[in-house]
Parts: sequence; structure tokens; C-alpha cells
Amino acid sequence: MRHDPAGAAIVIMLRSLKLPGIAQAVGDLIEQGAPAFDAATPMLSQLLKAEMAEREVRSTPII
Repeated sequence: MRHDPAGAAIVIMLRSLKLPGIAQAVGDLIEQGAPAFDAATPMLSQLLKAEMAEREVRSTPII
């Protein structure tokens, strides 16, 4: 398996969002060294961070 810290971070975020199927698919793309995935990594990372932040806001009770 290729060592890809950015890809590994994406897999961790996907698992924390309870998206194991997508995490597995991303892991497969990392192993294949898919150039399209490498190009999409920064945008995917930003989208996942935004989703995590949105879920955090929604889970915070309003007082």
C-alpha cells in the first residue's frame, strides 16, 4: 500500500462520519495510485471537514 498521509486522513474522516463503504473505496483508490483521486484529495478533504463541522453544529443542543 502506498503511504499517503492525505489519503489516510480522508479515510479516517470517512470512518468517523460512519461511511465505511466509501472509506474502503478510497483505500482502494489509494492502493491503485489513481491520479484522479490524487487530484481530488484537497477538495474531498475540505468537503469532509465541512461535513464534520456541520454535524457537530447540528449535534450541539441549543440552550
